[in-house]
Amino acid sequence: MTDTSADAKPAKGLEARITDEDIARARRQINVPQFERNDVFNRVATSDTMSHFAFGIGDDNPLFHDPEYGKTTRWRTQIGSPLYATTVGLDETPPPTPELKELFRGLFRGVGKYYSGAKWEWWRPICPGDVLYREYTTCDIQIKESSRFSGQRTVIDTYRFLYVNQLGEPVCTHDLSFINAERGASAKTGKHKELKRQTYTKEDIARIDAMYADEKRRGNEKRYWDDVAIGDKLHPVVKGPLRVTDVVGFHIGWGFGQVYGTSPLRFGWKQRKRMPAFFSDDPFGVPDVVQRLHWEPARAQELGLPAPYDYGTMRTNWLGHLITNWMGDDAWLAKMKTEVRGFNFLGDTTICSGEVVDKRVEGSNHVVDLKIEATNQRGEVTTPGTATVVLPSKAKGAVLLPDAPQVLRERGANMMQEAVERLRAKKG
Repeated sequence: MTDTSADAKPAKGLEARITDEDIARARRQINVPQFERNDVFNRVATSDTMSHFAFGIGDDNPLFHDPEYGKTTRWRTQIGSPLYATTVGLDETPPPTPELKELFRGLFRGVGKYYSGAKWEWWRPICPGDVLYREYTTCDIQIKESSRFSGQRTVIDTYRFLYVNQLGEPVCTHDLSFINAERGASAKTGKHKELKRQTYTKEDIARIDAMYADEKRRGNEKRYWDDVAIGDKLHPVVKGPLRVTDVVGFHIGWGFGQVYGTSPLRFGWKQRKRMPAFFSDDPFGVPDVVQRLHWEPARAQELGLPAPYDYGTMRTNWLGHLITNWMGDDAWLAKMKTEVRGFNFLGDTTICSGEVVDKRVEGSNHVVDLKIEATNQRGEVTTPGTATVVLPSKAKGAVLLPDAPQVLRERGANMMQEAVERLRAKKG
């Protein structure tokens, strides 16, 4: 799956509609592992790729960049920033049978697909040298006959990525949701018709620059659970004004073709032969990926949007940056959930903020719950969310990593065993 809009004009003869047959088939896909034909961006977790990823989200915490600094932390090594897992994970799901090919052939073709939110849960850090494996399945399908998003029928589908290490131990899960809306939803509703791209004075930029200069990172100064109070505010983090440069920078660490295979030159030609519905002609007659609405103004305007916009997962990363700045390097981000409720257009400035809403003891761990949100310069909360952080305590000392649910531990072990059985059968 990808984190983009596929709000493309359908190929000739392809009607862009949400059908009952597609909905029924989507529901039959729940909990069935899906074959991934595209290579993962990073086959092995390395110090460099961790640093590149953190660079792409604008996070300069040395824990994510510097192996020598990492040795001085609770983890005794550099680790990947929370969402780095999206760049790794070998997929060993076998190629589909004819029956599975029929089950998984394209759903909702030509229909707009918009990232609407994510839920993460983490149990282990990713360290240099780790080899991760992943498996993804559909885990939920919801139908809205008339949504506020498009004014028409929509389908919200949620996919789960399970990441395990080479021992089959769960590292994290990533549930991501998409709204499927009949094409041209933005143009039909006219929701963004009057919105103009933001312009800035020198004084405006100076105020944003001052926020960048004022960013505070807890680093190796422990934040003890005992010292946290409900109502405490997280020091804000600014992101923007958003530029095409920032979208390109994100791709440097996240990858570009790891999902749909969005690729240059001959690789792009191969992809177009395989996935023609993922392409549309530009004004000069050149077929290009519909994903270009993240950087091409003409394509965004054609769809009723004032400008290109970010990937929703960028804002989830930014909120993760907010949290890790606040909690310090010896704490553990255990859970985070975000909802994407609006576009973040080129030129928009995002302020990430949060506060402590609860604190408690769970077993041997001392945890706090956070309310987090990303707000643009118009005062619109585009991405609200929640998070749970495990902090060191004065009574118990260092954090203990949480245990994954038994069902995921069993699935991780079976992922490794099933792959081994296939290798043995292949060798005869």
